[in-house]
Amino acid sequence: MHLAKLTSPADLRALSPSQLDELCAEIRDFVVQAVSQTGGHLGSNLGAVELSVALHRVFESPRDVIIWDTGHQAYVHKLITGRRDGFEKLRQRHGLSGYPSTSESPHDVVENSHASTSLSWASGLAAGFQLTGHEHRRVVAVIGDGSMTGGMAFEALNNLGHYAQRALIVLNDNGRSYAPTVSRLSTVMSRLRQSPHYVQGRRAVDHLLERVPLGDGVRRSLDSAAAAMREMWEPPAFFETLGVRYVGPVDGHDISAMESAFRDAAAYAGGPIVVHVVTQKGRGYAPAEHDTEKHLHDIGLFDPATGSAPALSTDKPLLAPTVPDEPARQAQQTVPQERDYTAVFTETLIAAARRDRDIVAITAAMPGSTGLLPFQREFPDRFYDVGIAEQHALTSAAGMARAGLRPVVAVYSTFLARAFDQALYDIGLHRLPVILCVDRAGITGPDGASHHGLYDIAMFTRVPGMTLFAPSGPDELPAAFAQALEITDGPVAIRWPRGKGPVSGTVRQPDAVTSDIRAQARQHRSGPDACILAAGQTFGAAIEAAELLSAEGVEVSLWDPRILKPLDRAMLLDAAAHPLVVTAEDGVRVGGFGSLVNDALQQLDTPTIPRITQLGTPDAYLPHGTAQELHAELGLDAKGIAAAVTKTLARITA
Repeated sequence: MHLAKLTSPADLRALSPSQLDELCAEIRDFVVQAVSQTGGHLGSNLGAVELSVALHRVFESPRDVIIWDTGHQAYVHKLITGRRDGFEKLRQRHGLSGYPSTSESPHDVVENSHASTSLSWASGLAAGFQLTGHEHRRVVAVIGDGSMTGGMAFEALNNLGHYAQRALIVLNDNGRSYAPTVSRLSTVMSRLRQSPHYVQGRRAVDHLLERVPLGDGVRRSLDSAAAAMREMWEPPAFFETLGVRYVGPVDGHDISAMESAFRDAAAYAGGPIVVHVVTQKGRGYAPAEHDTEKHLHDIGLFDPATGSAPALSTDKPLLAPTVPDEPARQAQQTVPQERDYTAVFTETLIAAARRDRDIVAITAAMPGSTGLLPFQREFPDRFYDVGIAEQHALTSAAGMARAGLRPVVAVYSTFLARAFDQALYDIGLHRLPVILCVDRAGITGPDGASHHGLYDIAMFTRVPGMTLFAPSGPDELPAAFAQALEITDGPVAIRWPRGKGPVSGTVRQPDAVTSDIRAQARQHRSGPDACILAAGQTFGAAIEAAELLSAEGVEVSLWDPRILKPLDRAMLLDAAAHPLVVTAEDGVRVGGFGSLVNDALQQLDTPTIPRITQLGTPDAYLPHGTAQELHAELGLDAKGIAAAVTKTLARITA
């Protein structure tokens, strides 16, 4: 096996073409098997196997810097740079990161896992190498056609060309981001990649001009004609207008062709150059090739033989007895049921859209992951995929709201951070009724620091007039959405965590909507010793914590705030009557929900102010790991919340 002997990029250069083909097949098999055991990004890595090999055969990493835009297609890069053993714990706590990581290897120069950033990194690195006398170091940015839709990429292209910075841009064109790429430029490239005559025709013209002896005037005329042909046949007109040279398209699964293109590009000293390579997402693995939604872009545990979720164990019967006895029936009724938050959002949004024709839905290149594909199928004229452009998504939503529509923007918490300015000034300043549906809020798990949704509470409670809902379970989400539709004098955000949460039987059902739709916190239990205000998914842990405390003789009041801004005055007054108030949230402790409560209690006209303990995530970037692992480490699970109460009460009474 060639892969077993691969310890560094230098090992690639001794392999023959046939051996490289064998290695690529081994890499694909390895990636499928590894990801099937841990989950992760599959389709994008399968499509970048030959590309990764060709880059590492031509360039000398880490002397030459290879930047992977979005970073999730760097698994093959990690294999080539000697991290094969780490894949046993890919994306697991204390294991290999699913993205480039500077702490793992000198071959990972930047930790970029948000789209459209690589060209700006390349611009800065190229400038730095030039000014520090390291022009011999080449900068290579690998960016997909999906990431090229992001406005930040266009800003960087403009500056790369303006300053004639020496950088190689590898445009990895597979026609997709998560979903099919939304871009007029991508449409042009699509026509180009599908034309069997393009490369042949261009080469014929170039060879003709090289062979025929021509005078200067004739050659200039033919050069002009060739330029006109390029404008008709390919996207150089776009790139070269910005001062960026264009080469391609090149078959992204032909190592020899890519190596030739990369060597020529590396020798180009006139400024930035784009090498356009065409790849197939999910290449070589039939289930990924046949997945029409996203080519298994990201996936949980799966059976590598079929590409589907693993079969359930047959050690235990899958079905309960047809007629269980009474104790068994009671036990079944007490088992908490769970539902997926995103699935509940999908159902809720579609039901509301059937009643209200003004509701429109917006996504930034993630219709499947945010639950909008069913909406798109039923309401294609009311669905907008803006590509990887969260800022544009929010400002265009503001325009739609100004025109009388009710826009709903479905977005991950971590990506919504890119659009804070738009939320603050385009939506908030104009008090427009845009509804931000914030998925993957809080600690999200295996994708790590750049994907935890820890900052939305702290950021978006800073928007004047913003109403922020934090449902404590999937059953709460429909009620929150219904209330959000009733709010017409400002923006609303509804945040929920990744995956499933408890439903009926664990989380109490929503009350009827009152006249004051912004003041609906709910008291779960009452006790004199302390008051716990637990936001969102921490409410479930707080219920367990209250039971643990009760067993120790400590009786607490427990509130589900439901709405984090504005705060319910009745909840605040009850909290103020206790000697200790403990807030818990799945987000940054400083500046978040607890800080809002602290400030509000300071403003109350009450005889005394209680001691306040704020529980949340620290002022640090959190590593990857399961939500359960990280909650336990940070004291946000039931034991941690109970311990915080008893510890602080001991200080108060000492």
